[in-house]
Amino acid sequence: MITHEVFNQVPSLVGYDAADDAALLDGLHREGAGWAAAEVHELGRLGGSEQAIEWGRLANEHPPALRTHDRYGHRIDEVEFHPHWHDLMRTAVSHGLHAAPWTDDRVGAHVARAAKFYTWRPDAGHGCPISMTYASVPALRHNPDLASQYEPLLTSTVYDFGLRAPLSKQGLLAGMSMTEKQGGSDVRANTTVARPEPDGSYRLVGHKWFTSAPMCDVFLTLAQAPGGLTCFLVPRVLPDGTRNPMRLMRLKDKLGNRSNASSEVEYEDAVAWRVGDEGRGVRTIIDMVNLTRLDCVIGAAAGMRQELIMAAHHVTHRQAFGRYLVDQPLMRNVLADLAVESEAATVLMMRLAGATDRSARGDAGETAFKRLALAVGKYWVCKRWPGHAAEALECLGGNGYVEESGMPRLYRESPLNGIWEGSGNVAALDVLRALVREPQVMEAFRAEVAAAAGADPRLDAAVRALQADLSDPGDLELRARRVVERLALVLQGSLLVRHGHPAVADAFCASRLAGDHGQSYGTLPTGVDFAAIIARATPKVS
Repeated sequence: MITHEVFNQVPSLVGYDAADDAALLDGLHREGAGWAAAEVHELGRLGGSEQAIEWGRLANEHPPALRTHDRYGHRIDEVEFHPHWHDLMRTAVSHGLHAAPWTDDRVGAHVARAAKFYTWRPDAGHGCPISMTYASVPALRHNPDLASQYEPLLTSTVYDFGLRAPLSKQGLLAGMSMTEKQGGSDVRANTTVARPEPDGSYRLVGHKWFTSAPMCDVFLTLAQAPGGLTCFLVPRVLPDGTRNPMRLMRLKDKLGNRSNASSEVEYEDAVAWRVGDEGRGVRTIIDMVNLTRLDCVIGAAAGMRQELIMAAHHVTHRQAFGRYLVDQPLMRNVLADLAVESEAATVLMMRLAGATDRSARGDAGETAFKRLALAVGKYWVCKRWPGHAAEALECLGGNGYVEESGMPRLYRESPLNGIWEGSGNVAALDVLRALVREPQVMEAFRAEVAAAAGADPRLDAAVRALQADLSDPGDLELRARRVVERLALVLQGSLLVRHGHPAVADAFCASRLAGDHGQSYGTLPTGVDFAAIIARATPKVS
């Protein structure tokens, strides 16, 4: 029986190019990777396709399941995934999101990879093993013998899922197994013990409280060797094909990131090989941590962009009170404010990717800049994501609160990047540590911001206020979050003034730097070019 006519409903957001993002593409060319534009668009069209979006939905609605034993009672420690998880992983690996910069000597290789990682976002969960594999290579190089064996397989573009001896496979994925119950971010409190063996290997005994993607092939693991905290490579399967006694105790029941398995692990005399010197575990993994922190920024910026285009698409097609939502002044303010935040995150993300690329090529100035700016960006962009997700969801009203819209999944995902690789306090204190111990990093940061001196008086005033903050050492740790916030805002303002769209830069300086901004989104001042900002945020659907 027909009871009503369905109308004023928004068409599905499918069939668009996720790389159709002016801030991303401008940054791709500016940071030296314009040569990758065609592949970024190829991946963007795939990411915006109905097929890939469905892959992401199903991988999350059918999360992984742990199988500790087979039907005969043998211990197997297997994790089963939905078939579309493997489609997502295969696409990411085949496009080199997991390791391409380590085999590509072109200038901008890390920038190209960052743009692709940002663009391929039908599901955030599968990005975890992709990110960890990307970050594992420089850490593994602390043991040249291991690197010579494993790096060619870690950088292979073949996705070869399944538990087999690593060196017998066509491609490998790497995970991280660092934190323990009693320590969390304080890895020096780890109690897992590594016992050296006559053949040069070690045996690990202990537990790990949070090991994501436990079906990776190898793991970089921290344990207490006789010489102190040390990094080790732990395979899931030993060279003879037997299972390494790395027991999966249970999978975490997480708020978000549900397509990705995260586990608790017990090592029962697990075989491991040392990576780096004994007692140098933290120093060995620092490059890995920096790269996963970069991916935290990329992921948060990508999440903001995804929320933004979903909100823009909705308000462009939905009517209320006789007008399309996008034509109503207050909604235009909200949408433009979300767009400004998203573009500020994207331009900073691309600058950090460029610094990573040039640092890898030996640029000392960029290394110093990255040391401070990456910690600042990790804190600020990840901290801004949850509020952005909540406001974007609200643009869809009640429809945004329903799972079918896709917004709840993004909302649940949004707190993760602020926690992974060091929560807000850890990141803020890392900034202070860099400022105190490495004075050259602040000089590099000042030089970057000074490149925009005189371009906008509001930015100049914010820089002076920041200098006053930094010149007062009293209670600096207590004020750490405020200091890092100001560092982030002047850096984003400098980048937008120099490289961003004039309307976006003006709105950012007026609201974020001049203080003409409320406590919620949608409080941009009058005089902002709302039309220009919204046009950049509205997706083009085929």
